[in-house]
Amino acid sequence: MGHTLTIRITEELLAWLKEISQKTGLPVGRIIRQQVENAKAKQGNQRFLRHAGKIAGAPDLSTRKGFSRQ
Repeated sequence: MGHTLTIRITEELLAWLKEISQKTGLPVGRIIRQQVENAKAKQGNQRFLRHAGKIAGAPDLSTRKGFSRQ
């Protein structure tokens, strides 16, 4: 490890990280590093994303009969 990354997170996320850190006994930095490594490993494995924007139909369910609030 030789590089440092500074990020800004919400209070809610910080509280969650501290909670997980206490439960697991792992430092917050290690939890974040593991999550980044998991995201990297899964890169390209979400094949369903190739269909994003290709499905035709009502952009909002409220336009379908029976779902409108009129």
